[in-house]
Amino acid sequence: MSTLTRPKTDAVATAPTTLRGPVRVLLRVHRKALWAGAALLVIGIGIVVALRIWMASSKVRCADGDTTRCGDDMYVSSYAHTSTETFLADGGGVLLLLAGLIGVFVAGPLIARELESGTFRLAWAQSVSPARWLAARLAVPAGLAVVGLTVLVFVYRWGLWSLRAGPNSPGLRWHAEGVFPGTGPAILGYALLAVAVGALCGVVVRRTLLSMSVTALSLGAVAIGLGQRRYELWPSAFRQSHEVMTYDRGDWPIESGMFTASGEKLYWQDCFEADMTQGAEACMRDRGGIGYFAEYHPASHYWPLQLVETGILLALAALAVFAAFRVLRRLHG
Repeated sequence: MSTLTRPKTDAVATAPTTLRGPVRVLLRVHRKALWAGAALLVIGIGIVVALRIWMASSKVRCADGDTTRCGDDMYVSSYAHTSTETFLADGGGVLLLLAGLIGVFVAGPLIARELESGTFRLAWAQSVSPARWLAARLAVPAGLAVVGLTVLVFVYRWGLWSLRAGPNSPGLRWHAEGVFPGTGPAILGYALLAVAVGALCGVVVRRTLLSMSVTALSLGAVAIGLGQRRYELWPSAFRQSHEVMTYDRGDWPIESGMFTASGEKLYWQDCFEADMTQGAEACMRDRGGIGYFAEYHPASHYWPLQLVETGILLALAALAVFAAFRVLRRLHG
């Protein structure tokens, strides 16, 4: 196994202070991957535009896609409307997958393959320091990913805008797992983390396929972990009443139940899991419940949750970048 020792040569000139040269070489070598990324961007935009045109051309009576008389109690969506809901309900997950693919590409073809094959020596022998070599492989995918995903976020939000008026779109709520990551800056945090983790795995593992696999597993673990604990990233709102409570349309329910005279909270699942010889409410009353409470995130918590999640991702990305440079410095000499 080759070591990452920087070749010595008497013909090495003074290293330039910019990344222009390494970036230009990187863009030329991986131009096919760039064209593939541009094609995915165009395809994504085209799909959303086509769905909006399809919805606009469908025969509906109301602005929310209702095919019955406006103002009545019936709501029947057009096929175009329901199909668009189905496609866009997982749009945020698709953007997460694209961010993960960027990280896998950075780990494999961009870094690990060069370290595994030894082609990095050619760049290091031409007045390109290891730090500048790695910096170029971080800057190029990070910049392109941020630009491309920013465009897709705006397009995705534009596609969702016409669907949120419909009463039968629970999968399109702002907090839905398939929607939330792709509608704000969090997806940019995932993209930057993907680039950083890909670089770290590439430098540490130095085997193309193994680096790609480790990167995919690491990013998947982060995405699943944050998705499951997202509701804890910002303090939830709380309200209580002596009557049965209902949520507003934009609320994200977290917990609910009844409270006792002493203020103790009793959760519904405690009675659901008990021996159900009586109704859930009767069970809660027997335990001292006198009123109802609800913990939830209102729609106004969307931006705090987005920004906190983005901050966590950026902090993890910064740590991964720092570790990648430290590992490279330790190994190259």
